[in-house]
Amino acid sequence: MLDRLRAELRPYRRTVLAIAPAVVYLAIRLVGLLVLAWLSAANDEALIDNLRAWDGQWYLEIAQHGYGGVDPSMVDGYGHRYPETPLAFFPGYPLLIMSLAWIPGVSATGAAVTVSLACGVAAAYGLARLGRRVGGSEGVGLLLVVLFAAAPMSVVLSMAYTEALFCALSIWALIGVVERQWAWAGLCCAAAGLVRPTAAALIGVVGLAALVAIARRRDTWRPWLALVLAPVGMVTYIGWVAVQTGSPTGYFELQQRGWSSAFDGGVATAKFVVESLTEEKSVLETFTVWIVLAALVLMVLCLRQRMPWPLVLFAAAVLTLDLGSDGLMYSKVRLMLPAFPLLIPVAIGLARRRATTAAATAVLLVFFGSWFGAYSLTAWQYAI
Repeated sequence: MLDRLRAELRPYRRTVLAIAPAVVYLAIRLVGLLVLAWLSAANDEALIDNLRAWDGQWYLEIAQHGYGGVDPSMVDGYGHRYPETPLAFFPGYPLLIMSLAWIPGVSATGAAVTVSLACGVAAAYGLARLGRRVGGSEGVGLLLVVLFAAAPMSVVLSMAYTEALFCALSIWALIGVVERQWAWAGLCCAAAGLVRPTAAALIGVVGLAALVAIARRRDTWRPWLALVLAPVGMVTYIGWVAVQTGSPTGYFELQQRGWSSAFDGGVATAKFVVESLTEEKSVLETFTVWIVLAALVLMVLCLRQRMPWPLVLFAAAVLTLDLGSDGLMYSKVRLMLPAFPLLIPVAIGLARRRATTAAATAVLLVFFGSWFGAYSLTAWQYAI
């Protein structure tokens, strides 16, 4: 009789597993939004304004008016505005906002948040797939979704920011590499190159994986397709900015001038860590440093795990670009979100614990991540 009952429930189990990544992801993002609404009210701020704050304003302006029509009052990190300042923001996300905002009754803000949530769901399904492949079970996949959706600064996954879109494209590009679907990997990587400069890490990994496959004479001509497609998006946009500014390094120059964002080998980050641990600092600065240090520990765990090397290399490259650059230190945690392979060892470890232990840990992480992101956005003057 028990076997008969299991047989009858099997179709329902498949349905539950099919919708679980989306349900888990959206439930955690709902918790994050409720916490953000609470802290917004506590700080006399509007929830909708926080969902489109800071960089979100730039993306919305570009989506609605194009690069040449951005409101002149919009300024860079130093309070300055130059004709090329809007070019610091890649066009992929604004294009998606614009395409959805054409639907009657859909505002630009609504379109931006919808795109982010939809891309987050796509990322969740990719993470569930990777978790099953690397961790060997459905549980690892779902726990990976939980950890990603609950990560510190995951609040941006619900905002008019590029993180959800970029993470979704990166996850599926790496799935393409791991599963040797080279055309898919190249297309996702090319699209990611139109979203943000962190795509340089993804391009490097996809390109190297393709070269390894070519050297081993695997998959005939298909790795060549990934090798050619991967850099197309980023090269196209960086080249267009070079034409607009009259300088081959125009994009990097405007980033340096407007946001002091340049690679310094980690000198500025190391200085920030030391000062935060030895001097009187705010709670956000202290937590930021400990999260950065935790990420480095997770990187070591990734190196010790038998994970596919493209995943480990991608996480290492994202951390290198983030922690190795100058700029606003309070953005470091947000910029680490694409380094999702760092969460795989944690997901595997939790899957091996008792269900109650895993659930309690997940709940704690969800509420900490929700608070950290909401606090950063509402109570901290330098935000994200």
